[in-house]
Amino acid sequence: MRLDRQLEKLLPLVNKPGRYIGAELHSVVKDEVQPTTSFGFAFPDIYEIGMSYTGLQILYKVLNDLEDVSCERLFAPALDMEELMRRNSVPLFTLETKTPAKELDILGFTLQYELCYTNVLNMLDLADIPLRSSERNAAHPFVIGGGPCAFNPEPVADFFDFFVIGDGEEALPAICKAHANWKKNEGNRNDFLLTIIKLPGVYVPSFYRPSYKEDGRVEVIEKTIPEAPDQIKKYIVSDMNKAVFPTMPIVPLIETVHDRSVMELFRGCTRGCRFCQAGMIYRPVRERKASRALRLIEEQLSSTGYDELSLLSLSTSDYSEFQTLTTKLLKTGQERNVAISLPSLRLDAFSFEVLNEMQKYKKTGLTFAPEAGTQRLRDVINKCISDDDILNGMQQAIRLGWNSIKLYFMIGLPTETFDDLDGIAIMAEKIMELSYKKSVGTKGSGFRLNISASNFIPKPHTPFQWAAQDDISLLSEKHIYLKNKFKKIKGVQFNYHSIEPSRIEAVLARGDRRLSAMIYNAWKAGCKFDGWREHFNYDTWIKAMDESGLDASFYTLGRVSGGDVMPWSHIDSGVLDSYLKSEWEKALSGIVTPDCRTGCTGCGINRYSSCEREGTI
Repeated sequence: MRLDRQLEKLLPLVNKPGRYIGAELHSVVKDEVQPTTSFGFAFPDIYEIGMSYTGLQILYKVLNDLEDVSCERLFAPALDMEELMRRNSVPLFTLETKTPAKELDILGFTLQYELCYTNVLNMLDLADIPLRSSERNAAHPFVIGGGPCAFNPEPVADFFDFFVIGDGEEALPAICKAHANWKKNEGNRNDFLLTIIKLPGVYVPSFYRPSYKEDGRVEVIEKTIPEAPDQIKKYIVSDMNKAVFPTMPIVPLIETVHDRSVMELFRGCTRGCRFCQAGMIYRPVRERKASRALRLIEEQLSSTGYDELSLLSLSTSDYSEFQTLTTKLLKTGQERNVAISLPSLRLDAFSFEVLNEMQKYKKTGLTFAPEAGTQRLRDVINKCISDDDILNGMQQAIRLGWNSIKLYFMIGLPTETFDDLDGIAIMAEKIMELSYKKSVGTKGSGFRLNISASNFIPKPHTPFQWAAQDDISLLSEKHIYLKNKFKKIKGVQFNYHSIEPSRIEAVLARGDRRLSAMIYNAWKAGCKFDGWREHFNYDTWIKAMDESGLDASFYTLGRVSGGDVMPWSHIDSGVLDSYLKSEWEKALSGIVTPDCRTGCTGCGINRYSSCEREGTI
């Protein structure tokens, strides 16, 4: 069934109908081919956010390059569209062919952030697909999850048939091949699940059962069938030069959050920041050669017409061919009048030299993330930059003509004191002094410093997975304390993230399977688009938690690191638990671990795949 005619009547009535019409440049329709497996890539947020996600573009190409697979996109409809869809009985549909999601073979959700979970339920409900996997039958698609949140899938385990842990470029084609064989043999749903658990990175929650201690902690996670693996090892794409990357990505019809061309230089990170989940779960470092990256960039810019290019990685200037690549990109940018965005740069001379060249033909923003205000706390979190590094970098930026700089910090980090908060204000004062010195003899510097503070959230598979999150009253006290500090510093704008969403995110991040009831209750009470400040309702979440017999503080308090079974203990990120514990103990003692570019630090990832930057400088 296609929904074209119903949508023709609805789209003129909604804001931004371009979110729902499809037919963008480079989108793929396989109507005439009749593939064996129809796959719906579902992003649980609106079109503008989902189309900014590079992983969607990569997996869309990977799957549509397969002859017997069709991949189409689905997004969460905005509230005005949802209201019309429900009123007119229009189900959730794909953009490419306007096919109801319920008619797909596989519906795959990418879980990029925990506060999207109620959107997943809302989309399933709009699709008329039973929310819980136990209630689905042969008439329903398999509902699967992936992305960083899948590294602790337990809070949403009841809603998914299975998860893909790790890189999806090779895992999803293998799953689709298994699905085609299963479909040909006319097996039942359980037969398919029994087949795919043999593949790397596939986790079927119904094949595992957690039990709990009297104090609420997980006692054991038992297998319900002997065939299930004891540990689910993440899927790792080992060669980025052979990995598929789209040179003809879909070009949205409306402006998106990140409206630009993107090139992924490498995956993984060598720096080992102890709060950073991405730095742990995306190990090992795997690079794309500069020659291949440049060729892909040229092809992508030619096929899209974008006037901005962003280099994607966790730490761009750690790329081994950074100097070679950026030197050539500067020429490309000047010739094409394309702005080059370089996130996650080091505060070093070459980085500023590159940025200065870019400023000559297209202005870009300048952002850095010191994370903590004192050297003591940066040692705790293993953020290996000094006050001198920061101030020398800021001085160089000001000298080169930047009149606006943004610095990111995190509030509530383990062992943090008010002296550490003072350090943020002191650093800001010193940076402003540098700007005043440059403006001597003029009518004022015109320089603006933006300080942004997020709230620390302990994440699974990190050394800080055992850390407590500050309670709401303490975080509020810290925010007010800093706000008052910055009122006295002219030229500095201070912004901080809301506390309540961070608390719910922390609960969901470290949660267990019992949270499925809370998430369901929250959705039933109207929660959706919880990552949006204007839609988030903390009281509704707390009420949903109370109705489920749960307590938020149980999940936000610190845990004992010795011998505890965590809800995600059966998910193997590749990093040894013993390594994480050692890093946690080092953090409490303020001991830094060197960047593993200077030598292997023994995280354990080399058991499965070699790190390309091991032992290099």
